[in-house]
Amino acid sequence: MSHVETRLKEAGLTLPPVAAPIASFAPAARTGNLVFVSGQGPIADGTPVYRGRVGATVSEEEAIDAARICALNTLATLKSQIGDLDRVARVVKLLGFVASADDFERQPFVMNGASDLLLTAFGPEKGMHARSAIGTSKLPFDIPVEIEVAFELVPDA
Repeated sequence: MSHVETRLKEAGLTLPPVAAPIASFAPAARTGNLVFVSGQGPIADGTPVYRGRVGATVSEEEAIDAARICALNTLATLKSQIGDLDRVARVVKLLGFVASADDFERQPFVMNGASDLLLTAFGPEKGMHARSAIGTSKLPFDIPVEIEVAFELVPDA
């Protein structure tokens, strides 16, 4: 078990099975030492855990949990692509989308669910990242949150 997975386990978290892509795209793409993980939603066992818009039918607390689930799915996808999460040199960028009610403006706080999980997994040195949190009117399958993340890998020896 990697150091990253050990930290997650100590926090009471485990990586879920990796879901197959739902359309014509790769789960992740690597160029050089960068890996870009495709958008991940709050999906468990092939089903959205939450549905709806934050501030309307989904609470902020539920959305934070949804972002956390998205981050776990991201790490599971990354592991399936690179084999060992300890190969991550750092988390580079998290882009988060929040399906929001018209008056909801706390998207950055929702994205803390994903950011905090990445900090737990990788620690502050490797886990601190650039981030954008975007409000939108709708996401696929009525999920409230979707994230995509870029990682830098330790150079191959």
